[in-house]
Amino acid sequence: MKTNYKIAFVFAAFIGGAVLATSASAADIKVISAGAVRGVVGGMIDDYALKTGHKFQVTVGPTGLLRDTIASGSPADLVIASAPLMAELEQTGKITPGSRVDIGRVGLGVVVRAGTPAPDIATPEAVKQALIRAKTIAYTDPKLGSTSVGQLMKFAEAMGIKDQVVAKGLVATGGNDAAAKVAEGQADIAVVLISDIHHKDAMLVGPLPESIQLWTVYAAAIPASSTDPATARAFVVALSSPDMRKRWTDSGFEQAAP
Repeated sequence: MKTNYKIAFVFAAFIGGAVLATSASAADIKVISAGAVRGVVGGMIDDYALKTGHKFQVTVGPTGLLRDTIASGSPADLVIASAPLMAELEQTGKITPGSRVDIGRVGLGVVVRAGTPAPDIATPEAVKQALIRAKTIAYTDPKLGSTSVGQLMKFAEAMGIKDQVVAKGLVATGGNDAAAKVAEGQADIAVVLISDIHHKDAMLVGPLPESIQLWTVYAAAIPASSTDPATARAFVVALSSPDMRKRWTDSGFEQAAP
């Protein structure tokens, strides 16, 4: 059976008994977003919808899904994606020139189940040993083109343990799912984007050592297919404003400089 990795969320705002989305200024905004920003952007969308009355339809997924969704020509008003994918989209002409805004960067971290001993991850060798000792390693399905699994496999190959990592692998639909599988006891360890850790029993041991760390910048931009670029631009301004800095940092991001 083919698995559908598309996750859609629709946010509608209500204040008191009045439905704000019926106001003359309300808009329906379609967003295609990387899973790494789902937590922080989801909360911002809720708040922004309350203030403006806009409705948001958000498609969330790893890089491969986003690439396929955008390539299909599906209309969208805003894309939030990793910088490499955004650059690729800019080259294909699917992004409105000059609309890109870098909104933050996030690194990879090691996750174990809360209440279990935290492994030493202070050095690349320590991370290698942690992976060797683990019985099961959760990671995003490589076919989905995830940033985290790409770096994990690159590191494992460089350390000569790729076959072991693959043999122990428990495939997930994304970093959030990989962290959840660890939290639920299905796997012993995962290496995911820090912003993908949402389950209450998923414990961040810490970020990867800088020598093997992969920082990923995320950017927002207006697709050429947007039917309401002005409203989308206004939301991007809100996402990247100084007032939102704490939300980004609380989610594991370092907000991009203005």
